[in-house]
Amino acid sequence: MILKDRVAIVTGGTRGIGREIVLELAKEGAKVAFSYIKSDNEAKELLKEVDNFGSEALSYKFDVRDFEASKEFVGKVKEYFGRLDILINNAGIVKDKALMMMEKDDWHEVVDTNLTGYYNLARACIVGFLKQKSGDIVNITSVSGITGMPRQVNYSASKSGIIGLTKSLAKEVAQYNIRVNAIAPGFIETDMVQGLKKEHVEKLKTLIPKGVFGKPQDVAKAVLFLLSNSADYITGQVLRVDGGMVMS
Repeated sequence: MILKDRVAIVTGGTRGIGREIVLELAKEGAKVAFSYIKSDNEAKELLKEVDNFGSEALSYKFDVRDFEASKEFVGKVKEYFGRLDILINNAGIVKDKALMMMEKDDWHEVVDTNLTGYYNLARACIVGFLKQKSGDIVNITSVSGITGMPRQVNYSASKSGIIGLTKSLAKEVAQYNIRVNAIAPGFIETDMVQGLKKEHVEKLKTLIPKGVFGKPQDVAKAVLFLLSNSADYITGQVLRVDGGMVMS
């Protein structure tokens, strides 16, 4: 198993991409602590699934925008499992609107969750990683943070900020054997895209060379690669998982 006995945190772990990441890490032997903010039932079901893989999981309900709660979560994970090796920053929200219609709260809720939330968890984990001179951070960003998307000024800004955070932190901590990378999914079959009209979905697919939306498992597999020894010399990078939608 690639991640046997390693301990990972996954934020936003009960749905979509986050859920698949939790399951993928558990399959590969990791003990996983995941955060969530809404459904207790979804958290309980995920705990059962991880147990079925013969691994251990810990769920914790809190808002990643809360700095003190983030520190408390990381502390509880270390206390429960005895160590911490991996942080997957995944929790995020969307509030898409044209800028002329976007209220201040629409801006702050998205940026505070998607970007400040990543800072909160990274800040809570980094001291421990530095002391043990090892650790892996994978930040889930988006192709929206690379190209920009209409009606997503807040979301695109937050996801672009994650890319800057990733690259800057990677340079700070590389000498301590800590890798920091990001994954930029394109259109993935999650709750975020299920509400789109069929004609809009078909139009979007024409922008993707592969012609289909990705699956959460595609992102989870990419996370696993970045955590593996095969990616030992990779840091500060943004891996696009988008079916070829965005090419340099």
